[in-house]
Amino acid sequence: MDNKGEQLKPNNELTNKPVNDSVNYHTPVLLQEAIQGLNIKPDGIYVDCTFGGGGHSRAILQLLNENGKLYVFDQDAAAKQNVPDDERIVFIPQNFRYLQRFLRLQKITQVDGILADLGVSSHQFDEADRGFSTRFEADLDMRMDQREAVTAATVLKDFTEQQLHKMFEQYGEVTNSKTLAKTIVQQRALAPLRTINEFKLAVKAAVKGNPQKYFAQVFQALRIQVNDELGALKDLLAQTTTLLKPTGRIAIITFHSLEDRIVKTFFRNGSFSETEADEVYGTKPESPFLIISKKPIVPTEKELKQNPRSRSAKLRVAELK
Repeated sequence: MDNKGEQLKPNNELTNKPVNDSVNYHTPVLLQEAIQGLNIKPDGIYVDCTFGGGGHSRAILQLLNENGKLYVFDQDAAAKQNVPDDERIVFIPQNFRYLQRFLRLQKITQVDGILADLGVSSHQFDEADRGFSTRFEADLDMRMDQREAVTAATVLKDFTEQQLHKMFEQYGEVTNSKTLAKTIVQQRALAPLRTINEFKLAVKAAVKGNPQKYFAQVFQALRIQVNDELGALKDLLAQTTTLLKPTGRIAIITFHSLEDRIVKTFFRNGSFSETEADEVYGTKPESPFLIISKKPIVPTEKELKQNPRSRSAKLRVAELK
C-alpha cells in the first residue's frame, strides 16, 4: 500500500505526561507523532538510538507484546539510570553511529523500526558541570560521551582562526563568525579559555544582539563540533538500508537545519548528495525509501506551551521499500 504523505495523527493513548522521575531528565518531543510514525508491530524488534530519559522507549514498550524487543543506545552513561526493569529492553552504552556493530553483538541483523531524537536532553543542559549551558559556570566540556578526549576547551585552543570561523558560521549560524573567530585567537594568546565565564568575558566585545541568543548559537556550534553530531548522523543513516527489514520504518527528530537537510536528502535519494538525472533518459536512481511524511512534522501549539524546548523540533518518517 502506498502510504506516501499519510498524515500522522496524535494517538491519545500516548502522552507527554511524566511516566516516572526520569521525565525530569528529558521530556520526550513529538512523542505521539514519532511512535505512530513507527507503526509498531507488537512482536517487532525496535531501536531507540537516543534513550535519554526513556520517554519514547516507554511508549514503544507499551505497544510491544512479550515477544517484542527494544534495544536502546545512549553514549551518556547517566542515561542508564532511567532504564526500566523490563526483560524486553536492552541498554547499550554506545554512540548510535556504531548501531550495526553492537546490534550484531546481540545477534540482531535486522529490525522493524529505528527512532532517533537528536536533541540534547534537558538533563545535560541542566547539569552545570557538563558545560552545555550558558547559564552556569563550569569547564568548557560539552562531551556527550565522557570517554572521548576532545572538549569545547580543546576546540577553542587548537582550531585555527579559519576553522573556528567555519564552525561558528555553519553550525551556529553566528552572524559575525569571522569576527568571533579572530577575537578568540587574540584572546587565547593572552590567557587560556577553560571555563564558560572565562570564554564569555574574553569574547564580550564580539557579542552582537541579544547576548543570551548569541551565546546559545555559539555553544550550539561548539557542541555539534565536539560530538561530531553531523558525522554520527550520517553514519547512522548509512546503516539503515541494510539494518531495516522491508517495510521497516525510521523516524528521526532533528533540531537544526543542517540535521534536517541531511535526513531529508537521505530519505529522498538514499544518499547524502542530490543525485543528478541521467543525461540520456532524464531519470534519477530510485530511493530505497517510501516517504511517509511529505513535510516535516512539528510540535503542536499545546506541546510548545508544555515544552518550549521543542520549538525547533522536526520529525521525518520513512519506510524501507
